[in-house]
This record gives sequence, structure tokens and C-alpha cells, in this order.
Amino acid sequence: MDKKTVLITGASSGIGLATARRFLDAAWQVGIMDKNPLPEDLKGQEREGRILFVQGLAADEKAARELVERMLREWKDIQALVNNVGVFKKVPITELSYEEWHDILDTNLSSYFLFSKLCTPSLKKTSGSIVNIASTRALQSEADTEAYAASKGGIVALTHALAISLGPEVRVNCISPGWIDTRDAETKRKEPLKSSDHAQHPAGRVGEPEDIAEFIHWLVDHKKSFITGQNFVLDGGMTRKMIYEE
Repeated sequence: MDKKTVLITGASSGIGLATARRFLDAAWQVGIMDKNPLPEDLKGQEREGRILFVQGLAADEKAARELVERMLREWKDIQALVNNVGVFKKVPITELSYEEWHDILDTNLSSYFLFSKLCTPSLKKTSGSIVNIASTRALQSEADTEAYAASKGGIVALTHALAISLGPEVRVNCISPGWIDTRDAETKRKEPLKSSDHAQHPAGRVGEPEDIAEFIHWLVDHKKSFITGQNFVLDGGMTRKMIYEE
């Protein structure tokens, strides 16, 4: 295969955008699904045929099928799927509507099932890889985040279920990021994080989207053929740190 192809959901900002740029830098062709428009720097890549973009909700089956079918029609195969899209809402459980609960789970979890299902036939042909983006909130919580935590915990479980069902042809792994500063460059410049934000991390700093993107790119490499069904926590060491009020 002359060209490698990856499908990334939620790639117009944050971790998804950094991941799209990392794969483009490595000469991959990138399919993107996002409810927001493509950033300006990616539109040129789209015109050159290196990006196929469908604007829509990742949990919309019609939109999801459109992107997968376009990729298969124009690029023949899909070598990797990065399920990254996610929404966060912090609302007390007594105020969180049932509709809001479903909206969060549909976006954060059901779309991962949907894209995995649609891409599986091609991924089996290419001995491909799925990487799901969960969160350390699958392992620990703050108050009023029930829907988000449930969706991220579901992603971890979905990951090992898919790994067993799709192996050995397809490897499926999960990444649980901690605090990643996904704000745009202008916001970071105007409102820099405090030194205490960085110092509390054993790694000495808050994470950047590129930290996760680099690991995703490393993980999909065919040389990593013995790694599947795993949840990799990338949080600067925070979940290993005892924190008590004094």
C-alpha cells in the first residue's frame, strides 16, 4: 500500500487536531469527522486530497457512513481509526436531564462503537489498529461528572471487548489522558497556566495535545503488534500521586 490512511473523530481542535497534524507530518492521508469546520491550516491539505472531511456529529450514523464510504471509495483502505471525539459537562445529577445524559453517552461512547463497526472490515484487511481516547476520569472523579465518567469508563471496557473480538487481525488500545491543555495558542498566551498547575504533576508540567498525538502515532505502528486491549494512562504521573488535605 503506497499510502496509509487514518480516520480521526473530533479532529478540528485539541488532541484530535494535534493527532491529525502528526499523521499528516508522517505522510498519512487523514479522514476527519467533526461538528466544527476544519481549521484554516488543514483546508489546504483537504484541497490537495490528503484530507477527506465530513462536518457532522460523530454519533450520526448517516454522517459516519458517508465519511467511511468516501475514504474507501477514494483511498481503498483504512489502516487506523482514532476515536477521539468527546464532550464534557459538569452538572449535578439532580439537574442533569435524561436527554443530556444520552447526548453525552451518544457522543463519547456510542460513536466509538459506530465507527469501530463501520471500519472493521477494512481494518481486518489491513491488519489495522483502533485507538480510543478515554480519560483518567474513567478511574477517578470530581463531583457532578456522572455522564462523562460513565462514558469514559465505557470506552475502557469497550476497548478490551473489541480487542478480544477483533484480534488477531485488528489491535485495539485505549489512552486515558490526564490534564491536557487543549486551549488555542492565543488563549494560552493571554491566560497562561500557573506555575503551581505544572508543579503538582510529577512530570513537572501540564500535558499538551502533542503528547497524546505522538503516543497515538507510535501505538498504531505495525511493529507494536504485541500490544492490544490495553489502557495507557498519560497524565504526568498524577494518578500515582497521593493527595491529602493538610
